[in-house]
Amino acid sequence: MSTRALRRLKGKQRGQEALDLGELTLGESPEEQAEAEEEHFNPADASPSSDNTGSTRKGKKNKAQKNFTNIYELIGDPDHEGEKISADEEADKPDKNVTGGTGINDKQTENQVQRCDGVTSKSADRVKKKKKKKKTKVASKDGEEASSDNIDLLLENLEQSNGVSLQNEDCGGSDRRSMLHVEHRNLNPETELKRYFGARAVLGDLRPRQRNRHFHRSTWMTSPKDSWPRFTRPGISMTLLETKDGIQYFTFEHSRDYQHVQFKFLDAVESMDPNNIVALLQLNPYHIDSLLQLSDVCRIQEDQEMARDLIERALFSFECAFHPLFSLTSGSSRLDYLRPENRAFFLALYKHMMFLEKRGCPRTALEYCKFILSLDPDSDPLCMLLVIDFLALRSREYKYLLQIYQEWEEHRNLSQLPNFAFSTALCHFHLSQQEDVDADERAKLREEANQILQNALIMFPGVLMPLLDLCTVQADTAVTSHSFFGIKNQIGQLPALAELTALYVGRTYNLWREAPVMLWLEESVKEVLRRVDAKDPLVEDCQNKRKQRYQSAPRNIHRHVLLSEIKEATSSLPLEVTTQPVMGFDPLPPLDSVASYARPERQNAGASNESTLSLFFRSLLPNFNLQGGPRLEDEMEVARAGQELNQEVNRLMVAMRDMLANIRFQEPPREDNPYRDEEEWD
Repeated sequence: MSTRALRRLKGKQRGQEALDLGELTLGESPEEQAEAEEEHFNPADASPSSDNTGSTRKGKKNKAQKNFTNIYELIGDPDHEGEKISADEEADKPDKNVTGGTGINDKQTENQVQRCDGVTSKSADRVKKKKKKKKTKVASKDGEEASSDNIDLLLENLEQSNGVSLQNEDCGGSDRRSMLHVEHRNLNPETELKRYFGARAVLGDLRPRQRNRHFHRSTWMTSPKDSWPRFTRPGISMTLLETKDGIQYFTFEHSRDYQHVQFKFLDAVESMDPNNIVALLQLNPYHIDSLLQLSDVCRIQEDQEMARDLIERALFSFECAFHPLFSLTSGSSRLDYLRPENRAFFLALYKHMMFLEKRGCPRTALEYCKFILSLDPDSDPLCMLLVIDFLALRSREYKYLLQIYQEWEEHRNLSQLPNFAFSTALCHFHLSQQEDVDADERAKLREEANQILQNALIMFPGVLMPLLDLCTVQADTAVTSHSFFGIKNQIGQLPALAELTALYVGRTYNLWREAPVMLWLEESVKEVLRRVDAKDPLVEDCQNKRKQRYQSAPRNIHRHVLLSEIKEATSSLPLEVTTQPVMGFDPLPPLDSVASYARPERQNAGASNESTLSLFFRSLLPNFNLQGGPRLEDEMEVARAGQELNQEVNRLMVAMRDMLANIRFQEPPREDNPYRDEEEWD
C-alpha cells in the first residue's frame, strides 16, 4: 500500500482540500512538503535512523507552522472553531511526519497497517469532524468577503476625505475621466519615434554619453538637457484652491521677486526690441513669458529647433512647480484660464503640442491635447475640440474619436462643428478599409460613412470647393455649376461659419488627398446633388440651422485661430480681432480676467523741462528719465502730457523716416581739366 493511501486512511488530509480554482493553492501544507521531499529523496542513500531523525525534525517544524497552512483560518468567526484540534489528531501528529519519508522498510509498513486497523474503528467520528470542518470553511469564506467589503468601504471613505476620487457619478465624471485620461508613456515623443524607427535610430550614440550626464530632476513632459542653464526656482508655485465632487482646482502663484521680473518683461515687450527680452533671460533663464515670447521670435526667424527648446524649458519650469496632488493623467485637475498666472501653462502646452505634431509625433500630441482639454473642459479656452479630431485621425485612433463623439455629442453638440461632422465620416471610412474587419461589418461601416459624409456636405456645403482647391483637384462641371456648391454659396456664408470652415480645410486637407478617399468623396457629392435636386427636406432644415446658429464666433475660437496660424483661417477673422495688438505670451486675454496683482503705473515725464536728446532717448527706452527725480505735477496732468509727448515723438519719427527716404544724393559736376591725367583715376 502506498504512503498516500495510508495517509488517507489515517485521516491526515486536514487543510488540504482543493480550492475551487483548479489546483491553485496559496501555500503548501506540511504533507505536500513531505510529498515533494519524497519525490526528490534518494532511497539508496537513506538509512532508517536518518529517516527517523529527519521525520522528527519535520514534525516539529510542521507543528510550529501548523496555524499558517490555511490562510482562511486567519479570518474566522470569534469562536475560532477552525483552530481547535482534537486529542486524536494531536496523537497522530508524529505519525504524519514519520510516514512522510520514503525510505520505509517492511517493519514500518506492517506497523502502519496495524495502525490503520485502529483508525478505521473511528470512522463515524471522522465523518462528524469533516462536517464541522466544512462549516468552519464556509464561515471563514464569509468572513473574508465581509472583511474585503470593509476594506473597500474604508478606501472609498479615504478617497472622499482626501478628494482624490477620479470618478464623479453625480455629474458624469466617470465618462469624462475615460475620455480625458492620459497615459504617462505617451507623453514622451521618443516612445512614438522608437515605435516608428526603432530605438537604435532614435537614440543613436546617446547611451554612452549618459554616463557623464549631470543630475536633473525626473519629469514627465520634458527631458532636461545639459545645454540648459542651471535650474533655480524662478518663483512660481502651485496652490490647491478647493476640492469639489472629486475634482481638484489648482492655480499658479508668483512670488514678489517673480512679479518684479514680470514687470521688467512687460517693459521689454513695449520697447519692441527682442534684445531686451534676451537680456532679461540671461538674468532669469526660466522666466516663463520671456521664454514664450522669444520662442515666437525664433519661430518667425525659422529657427525651429531653438523655438522648441525654449518651450520645453518653460514646461520644465512649470513641472518643477507642480503641487504634489496635481495629476497629469487622471483628468481631475483643473486650472482656471481667467487667472493670468495659469494662461502661460496653457499656451506652453499648446505650442509644445504643435511642435510635436510637426515633428511627426501625432500620438504624443494627442495626449497633450487631452491634457489641455482636461485642465478646463467646460469653457475650453483654447478650443481643443477643434484640433482633437485631426490628431486622432493622424495617429489612427479611430475608436477614440468615435467614442468621444458619441459621449459628448449630447451636451456639446459636436455635430454642429464642421471638423467633427467630416472627421467622423472619414473615421468610419478608414475603419471599413481595415483588413481585420469581416465583410458584414465592413459593409455596415461603409454605409455609415456614406450617410455621415452626405449629411456633413448638406450641412456645410462651403467645405467642398476650398478642400478640392487645396487638394489640387479639378471639380466636375456639374458640381461647380450647381448653385448648392457654387461660388454664390461660398460668398453668402456667415463670418463665424466661414472661419470654422477655413480652419478645418486648412488643417486637414492632407488627410483627403488619398486616392480612395477622393473617390469616396466624389460618390458622396453626386448623391448629395441628387438629394438636393429631389428637394430633400434635410437640405432646407440645414439651411435654416446655418442662418440661426453661426451669427458670431466666441472669443476662444478667435484665440484658437490666432494660435493655429493657418492663413486660410486668420484671413477670415473679424476686424475687432485683427485691429487690436496680439501678444504671443497672452493672445486675446479674457475680458473678465481675475488678476491677483496689478502692474504699477509708470511715471511719465512732462515735456516742459526736457531737451530734444532726452525726448529721443525716451522714444527708444520708455523707462528713460534724465532727471530721475519724482515729479511734482498732478498724476492726471503727467499722464496727459505723456500721451501728448508720445504722439509728438511718433509724428517726429514718421517725418524723419519720410525725409530720409526722399533724400537723393547727386554726384558733383566734373570739371574739364586739360592738365589732368586720364589714367590717374580709374
